[in-house]
Amino acid sequence: MEQREIRRIGRDVSVVGLGTWQLGADWGEVDEDEALAVLDAAVDSGVTFLDTADVYGDGRSERLIGSFLGQLGPDRAAGILVATKMGRRARQDPAEFTLDNFRVWTDRSRANLGVDTLDLVQLHCPPTPVFSSGAVYDALDTLVEEGRVAAYGVSVETCEEALAAIARPHVASVQIILNAFRRKPLERVLPAAREAGVGIIARVPLASGLLSGRYRRDTVFGADDHRTYNRRGESFDVGETFSGVDYEVGVEAAAEFAALVPEGATPAQAALRWVVQQEGVTSVIPGARTPEQARANSEAARLPALPEVTLKAVEELYDRRIRGLVHDRW
Repeated sequence: MEQREIRRIGRDVSVVGLGTWQLGADWGEVDEDEALAVLDAAVDSGVTFLDTADVYGDGRSERLIGSFLGQLGPDRAAGILVATKMGRRARQDPAEFTLDNFRVWTDRSRANLGVDTLDLVQLHCPPTPVFSSGAVYDALDTLVEEGRVAAYGVSVETCEEALAAIARPHVASVQIILNAFRRKPLERVLPAAREAGVGIIARVPLASGLLSGRYRRDTVFGADDHRTYNRRGESFDVGETFSGVDYEVGVEAAAEFAALVPEGATPAQAALRWVVQQEGVTSVIPGARTPEQARANSEAARLPALPEVTLKAVEELYDRRIRGLVHDRW
């Protein structure tokens, strides 16, 4: 699989990675054997970038990854970059984002993952003022100096938050929602990241599954699935669920997207291929609940580039159906 460099840390990662929110059972239950099989299928397909967070299943996702890496052995595990996130288990108050708390949070993730040094730790969509706090970045630099983390980045909700982080000299990566139904980062964030050498980790690439084309208006998600309990932003930012697109509108737009997919690809693969083609993207991190999904996602990296006529049609679909709903919100 194609590897792309996170220039500020000099490490390559697979252009299609694996997001592991679902392995924490926040999208419905996934048993441990199945979760380990998903990780194995992804890595066997060329994935070298795994993204997790301390809040996914309250550490379950991290622990599963740690167990999996232990089974791989040190030689193979050394080729995989694991990015975790911190800050969402705490009260969402800028005053919580201190060096003492960072030490506690990263020590917990180190124990969960079974490592001395975290490859990459990301602030997990903290309150907006955190992104402009010099003390926060000084504390993150201290974590690097102490050997708790090798590098740090941020996960953001808005383009303005991303731009604030990119301006800081030691931020290695920015994780941001980017998909065919969330195009605003193309305007300023990706060019700024390219210029600064900051990696772009594209999350929610399928708009919580909408772009897979598998859902209908009457599809029912489990009560423990955020696509049920956060559809209107009841638990966290609504932009995390279906990219903030109204579900019924999104289902209709996704059907139009599916009609644009070239022969030989599924809608989900075409949606991932679209992200991979955006200049400045380092890695896209779809989730997977089964080994088959993990393998199919990885295959998107090997598809031919989407032709210009398809890219233009996707842009027109966004402008006509989606732009007015989400473009100016994030």
